[in-house]
Amino acid sequence: MVGLRQLVIDAWSWLNYKPVMAEAGHLGSRAFPELAKTWVPPAELRRLAAYKVLAAYDNNQAGQLAAAGGDASALERRELGDAANLVDTALGYLLGSEQRVTVEGAENADDETPTPGAAEAAAVQDRLRKWADKELLTFRVQQAERAAVLLGDSVMVLAWNPQKQRPTLRVYDPGFFFPQWDDEDEDFPSRVHLAWELPADDDAGLKVRLRRVTYELGPISEGDPDGDAAEVGGRQYPWEPGRTSNVTCYLTDAEWLLEDLKNGETLDRLPMDKAAYRVRSDGTELNQLDLMIDFVPVVHIANTIPDGGEHWGRSVLARVLQALDELAATDSDSSAASATTGTPIIGLAGARLPVDRATGRPQELQVKAGAVWQLGETGRMDALDTSPQLAELRARVDHLLERIAANSRVTAAGLGTLEATEVPSGYALKLALGPLDALIGMMRLAREHKYRLLFKMVQRLYQAGRAEGWTAGETLPARLAWAPHTPTDRGAVLEEVVKAYGAGVLSLETAVAMLLEAGYPIKDASQEVERIRAKAEQEAVVRMAEAAARNGREEDGEDQEEDDGSGSAWVRKPVGKVSGRAPVEAGR
Repeated sequence: MVGLRQLVIDAWSWLNYKPVMAEAGHLGSRAFPELAKTWVPPAELRRLAAYKVLAAYDNNQAGQLAAAGGDASALERRELGDAANLVDTALGYLLGSEQRVTVEGAENADDETPTPGAAEAAAVQDRLRKWADKELLTFRVQQAERAAVLLGDSVMVLAWNPQKQRPTLRVYDPGFFFPQWDDEDEDFPSRVHLAWELPADDDAGLKVRLRRVTYELGPISEGDPDGDAAEVGGRQYPWEPGRTSNVTCYLTDAEWLLEDLKNGETLDRLPMDKAAYRVRSDGTELNQLDLMIDFVPVVHIANTIPDGGEHWGRSVLARVLQALDELAATDSDSSAASATTGTPIIGLAGARLPVDRATGRPQELQVKAGAVWQLGETGRMDALDTSPQLAELRARVDHLLERIAANSRVTAAGLGTLEATEVPSGYALKLALGPLDALIGMMRLAREHKYRLLFKMVQRLYQAGRAEGWTAGETLPARLAWAPHTPTDRGAVLEEVVKAYGAGVLSLETAVAMLLEAGYPIKDASQEVERIRAKAEQEAVVRMAEAAARNGREEDGEDQEEDDGSGSAWVRKPVGKVSGRAPVEAGR
């Protein structure tokens, strides 16, 4: 019996029930042969094995993985996409209908008395949104977030592109990500490896190679041409004017032949004398290349808030993986039971079986429509009825789906398996979605700081690249705003906004922001506020003009006066109803 030799409690303990986890890193492992490489750090084996197990569930290959670990019967497991459906559903709620880049203070730029720095914040927000459009940020976020929801982690890497004059954004498999923390209390690693194997190419004469891209913070070399002469090795970065720093980030991109690596030469101990360094398009060798920044442009996104002392997130499948195994087994049993229900097992007694003339042996009877069997006087036919067992198995499938929905906190209402008749009111539906609201809130909280960090790096790369419009100065705080993850009663929100704004307890900016959060098709809150105010001013001008014209007509009619010919006085003619009384001359 294969099992764990010791009790291990870590970020991937929920996979300890899998026998294949005990084989991770062992030579001859059929489930994880790639983890037996000499360059893989031993401390990373369980994490990489967990990623492969989760990817197998996502691709309906959990049975194949179990069979590779020695369970031959697992090949008959029926997997119908329940794991992928759970991942995609959670991802859809996490992302919402859209994501927007917002900069704090930009919404006040169009006010009559804008706050200090509002115009600058609005300009930075506009430039960041243009960068997001060019770099397909929405697409990249979908790539990164699906990996994070499924595997628990994802990695995004930024790099300055001199030709495009903007930072580029790429998403990497978290299995390629190997951070190096010098101190457990550090918030960010000072050294990061991105490593993966390159397959052999017989046509090009290339052998199997290991590629490693390393970002490392270190002191500025004395030969730095941008260093201050008065303070050798120092540099003033544009986002911290007036402050001298002696730290920079170095990039190294190299390859090794896998056959040149020996035991013990793990990822952080590779022989540099056998490295073949890559060359940039301008001919620069990528060996300790100074990137002219004081941060590592790599952002690690965790699906959940890590436990104390941990850095890795947890998959949305982690808590329900055994339930998914039970569901696959029940589906397999249900399929076998439905076969015997549709084509039942029949027992015959006293039947005259047809004989094969060639062999002289009785022929096998087949259950099919129109079949006639001859029975003797004492003959009898009995059919095995498995329909009750099939009904029980189907009920168990429903029970397991409810258990998965509850324990994953996606809920039956979130998965769409809740019957409409079971929801008596909107308040009841809100209560049913309560665990999902908490789950999405926790997942978005885990990402809030990471996306703020991403946009901070984008701004600083623009400043370091001396791009047009990006001047020196402090980096402005920017964030990724998510749309509501569940449907909103837009009519109720609109009524609330109209009443509150009309009563003067809400500003126009807050009212528009509430409509935006409710799902109204407002692209930019500040521009919408400006359009509303411009329209209100235009309507006010029109009303004033109409009122002035109306008053002018009335005054023209009322002020019609004429002389009676005596020269003694003027008489005013009435306008409107004509009085039957004669005008009275003054003095009479």
